[in-house]
Amino acid sequence: MSTPPVVDRRVLEALLDIELPRRDARDSARLVVVHGRYRDGAATEFGIRFGERQRRVRVSDQTSVLGVIDAWESHTAGAADGSDAILVITTGVDDHQLGADLRGHALGRRVLSVDRAEIVKQRFGAADLDPRIRQEPWLIDALLDAEPSEGWRVHPAGAPWRRSGGSVLTRDAAVHTLVGARLDLAGLLPGGRDGTGHRDLDVDSLLAWSRLPGAAVRFAGLPAAERHGITAWLRQNLGDAAAVLLALVESGRGEDAMALGVVAAVLTDPARAPEAALAIGGLFAGVSHDPGELGAYASAVQGTLARWIDEARSERRAHRDFRGDVMKVLDRADELAAVAGLGEVAAGDPFLPSGLDARLRAFANALGESPQAADEALAAVMDHRLADLFAGRCEVAAMAARLLRWLEAPGSMEIASVGAGIASHVEEWGWVDRALNVLWNGDPGNDRVLGHAYRTLLERARARRSLLDESFARCLRDGTVPMAGTETWAGALLLESVMSEVVRPLAGETAPLVLVLDGMSSSVAAQLGEELVRGGRWLEITGTPGARRAAVSMVPSVTRVSRASLLCGAPAAGGQAVESAGFTEFWKRHRRQAALFHKSDIPGGPGQRLAQPLLDALTGDSVVGVVLNTVDDALDHDREGDRTGWRASDITFMIDLLNAARDYNRPVVLVSDHGHVLDRGASDVRQTAGQGAARWRTGEPSDGEIALTGPRVLEGDGRVVVPWREDIRYTPRKAGYHGGASLAEMTVPVLVIVPSAELLPKGWSILPPEATVPWWWTAGAEPRRVPEQAASTRSTDAPGRPSAASKARRKAEQEEALFTVSEASPAPAAPAAAPAPATLGSRVVRSSVYANQRKYLRKAPEGRQVAAVVDALAGAGGRLSAAAVGAAAAASGGRAPRNAELFITALQRLLNVEGYPVLELIDSGSTVKLEVDLLREQFGVEQ
Repeated sequence: MSTPPVVDRRVLEALLDIELPRRDARDSARLVVVHGRYRDGAATEFGIRFGERQRRVRVSDQTSVLGVIDAWESHTAGAADGSDAILVITTGVDDHQLGADLRGHALGRRVLSVDRAEIVKQRFGAADLDPRIRQEPWLIDALLDAEPSEGWRVHPAGAPWRRSGGSVLTRDAAVHTLVGARLDLAGLLPGGRDGTGHRDLDVDSLLAWSRLPGAAVRFAGLPAAERHGITAWLRQNLGDAAAVLLALVESGRGEDAMALGVVAAVLTDPARAPEAALAIGGLFAGVSHDPGELGAYASAVQGTLARWIDEARSERRAHRDFRGDVMKVLDRADELAAVAGLGEVAAGDPFLPSGLDARLRAFANALGESPQAADEALAAVMDHRLADLFAGRCEVAAMAARLLRWLEAPGSMEIASVGAGIASHVEEWGWVDRALNVLWNGDPGNDRVLGHAYRTLLERARARRSLLDESFARCLRDGTVPMAGTETWAGALLLESVMSEVVRPLAGETAPLVLVLDGMSSSVAAQLGEELVRGGRWLEITGTPGARRAAVSMVPSVTRVSRASLLCGAPAAGGQAVESAGFTEFWKRHRRQAALFHKSDIPGGPGQRLAQPLLDALTGDSVVGVVLNTVDDALDHDREGDRTGWRASDITFMIDLLNAARDYNRPVVLVSDHGHVLDRGASDVRQTAGQGAARWRTGEPSDGEIALTGPRVLEGDGRVVVPWREDIRYTPRKAGYHGGASLAEMTVPVLVIVPSAELLPKGWSILPPEATVPWWWTAGAEPRRVPEQAASTRSTDAPGRPSAASKARRKAEQEEALFTVSEASPAPAAPAAAPAPATLGSRVVRSSVYANQRKYLRKAPEGRQVAAVVDALAGAGGRLSAAAVGAAAAASGGRAPRNAELFITALQRLLNVEGYPVLELIDSGSTVKLEVDLLREQFGVEQ
């Protein structure tokens, strides 16, 4: 006989499972002699089950005839106790060397040979084998050696065979199963498998496997024939990338395999230097010199990294640190590129961290050239694949580009009036402050080149902002201070008029919720407004066409006088008792119940977020006011020292209150009592002998200060000195301050949001996000042209109700008009105007395709609304927020859509002919995208 093969328990179990039923010896067999050598350390006793019957098996490995005979005699002697165990003797002794008497007791009366292919078939539970498997001994041996303890029929690695659904074990299913077991891919990526525990085999899986500790050693330890067979099968099924990867693993470079793939991407650049190709070849010495194979491998690695980066960007990372995996690979790739002398070549790579650094430094240089150059350089930064993982660095760069656009934009530094200053600050300069706050904290990567460029830009921007503050201070000082009972100050809505002019028009069938965010500046309001309307859960509305409203704070701009005046609806000073009494009394005069809740009134008891009295008020018909102190507290307790932004979740209880307001269908007013300035380190600390606080004092003004007097000055006996320069203070250092006369402190932003357009008061309109953002905030945008009449109305008239001044003006205009008509001769008839050219939207809704689409919608939007939305989207480059789409529909002459989501769904059913994505939602549903060219094609509308 030939050299006895090594057998183990599984082989013997399979052999007995085949031979005993075949010879009808399940109960009678006592001795089985097998040609083979039993594996050292394998179990010598185990049970085997035949249906309901189980029998014990004892294994004895013998190398001689005498050993075989002795084992059999010992077994028969021990059988006197009634045991029916089967003795399996593994041996290399030939049949003819054993006596006939011994062979007569053996199963089949001979030494049984092991058909390893049949054993494979039995272990898989297959009815037959692919003939090719029998021709590849390496595959049979590997399948027997790699079988998991629970067997191929159960283990996840056997899923390819079980999923095939056939009775024949094909070679492809067999190798696929073997690869899954040897590489342990079934448990590699938790959460990435189907219900059976199986994960489809792909290059992603192999690359992730290559980074597992010990993976390279285990693969290199497989028999050479098995390694070559697996590599050939993977090349055939997954491409050249798999073969290169396994060659790297086999050569001991498995842990660097992905990093090498990143560096190899240099070969995909047609402009690469010959030296770069030679350097890459050196890194892959002994593996592959074929540029096609290396290019395929580099592309596969980049694809995997791109998917890992997407996972790292998302919040679904509980089972794996994808960011850590990505950075380990890319940092190592940077090291390899530097060692190979590829530093300069790799600097342009879209994945390497050094490439991102190079693009950011190029952006820093472009900041000294022009906004156009900076925008182009910023676009290159954002195109880098690591931009999302280093969002902090990229956000600072984006803010720098925005500031540069603002600095280079034409515009006067002189402010015409208090009203003009307040309006411009909430619409534009508050966004400047937002960008300045981010830029002040610098590059999170601490790059010196970027740091120098950012400091230079900061100095320019702060100097310009200081000029604006100085001009505004002159308006405050030189303007006429409004008397009691007036609603505006040189066109600016007074803080004490916010309740009557903004909140009262909202008190219709449902009462509003007034959230007083103590200390909220225009910069903070810009961030919160942007966040709250994202996704369409809230709509911002306004009574001033196309603009967010703002008021002018009391003097000085401190909580004691400003918050009391806001809540009382009249100039007032005092604490919580004065505020609560004044709030209730104001609404009582307007025949409404009201309740005001301060900091200690908001938290609920155990197991409850909000206090029960607050919840009861929200469920009722009362106007509810809630004071949230988070922003102001942060200034006092140095918690904003390195903060660059505010989210709704940062403000304690704000999310809970907004959710409650939405549940009870309440409009919400977000308003401050004053803004604030941040401490920037180099402060001008001045001594004061009289009354005062951090940003106001009594006495005479000096450089950077002004003196203000009048009925709205409720401290210092009606006369105070306040600084307009943000670096002046009179008290010890804190994170921020308020009380002064700068735009950031005196401007009180007022945001009104509603959960549904049904809550729009008469004369109000939806304010889309696009209308609240200054033009320079977006690269490539053009300055907005505001009609003179609209600008005048914006700065003088309060929303909701006409002011006394505007009523008087209109009355005078009417009287003048009546007089003029009675005296003047009839005017000649004007010539008929030429008809306006048909817009894209109007041509779409008049098309036969649109008429046919409309048949399938029971309640289709009005044609003029659809046309207006199409025109608005086409004019905005094909993208608008969901709120802007609703505003465009309302502006067409109809009512604003009650439900923006349903309205957009109806538009999709009208415009997406035959399922083509003419109109779709992107950015998690917050943005509507129109494919204008596809729209023209589908509806037969020419250019």
